[in-house]
Amino acid sequence: MIDQSPTTQDSLLSDVELARFERDGYIIVNKMVAVEVLAAMSAYVDEALSPLMAPVEFEADVQYPGAPADRDAPGGSTPRRLFNAYTRDCVFRDWARSSELTQRIAQLIGSKHLVLSQNHHNCIMTKHPGYSSATLWHQDIRYWSFDRPQLVNAWLAIGEESMVNGCMSVLPGSHKLTLDRGRLDSALFLRTDLEENRALLATEIPVLLYPGEVLFFDCQLFHAAGRNGSDQIKKSLVFTYHAADNQPIPETRSDATPGISIDV
Repeated sequence: MIDQSPTTQDSLLSDVELARFERDGYIIVNKMVAVEVLAAMSAYVDEALSPLMAPVEFEADVQYPGAPADRDAPGGSTPRRLFNAYTRDCVFRDWARSSELTQRIAQLIGSKHLVLSQNHHNCIMTKHPGYSSATLWHQDIRYWSFDRPQLVNAWLAIGEESMVNGCMSVLPGSHKLTLDRGRLDSALFLRTDLEENRALLATEIPVLLYPGEVLFFDCQLFHAAGRNGSDQIKKSLVFTYHAADNQPIPETRSDATPGISIDV
């Protein structure tokens, strides 16, 4: 087991950080993962990509802007993410259950009895040069089904994330908005062609991350991401957590696989 404990930071968010998360719907915490742990994660990803280790989502599967038309098209075999990160390797499990991560999640959710979802995220994002796609503005909760829309994502930058390689952008405070259905398209992406949405879209902030930094964000926060214009694969590890008493709706995708219980 690799020691996941950082050497420069304790395991709790400050009152200022908690207030910022409540206001903006996200916060960034730096130096959460040691260099040697990031190296182990990155090495696993390289091995899992060649030869490709299932289960995998391909860029062609999602049909987002910039994605290959199908798996037979040029770039059609480009992997977008490696599923089931939690069960792939102990380096990911140790991180997902680490006190440095889960104590902060407990603060943000307001419960010490957590569940890590195995149905949502639980993946390694692999944004490749050349055939990566752009992700339009969306809220994760629109595709999930729980008693309450109170889930928190932990997005770990295994490597640097910049505007060049397709980092995430967010709309601060959008987790508190209730939008008319007409402001979204048929796939529940925020419409960029509407005058009504322009003021909201103008608040966009790119989330620039150094290796080992973690973006915590509310499942109701609108976010998007660009394509990878660099010559290196962008690697990110993403887990989603909810309180144990916030149950998935039966017979939905959110209920497909039991979650991982974690008591802090």
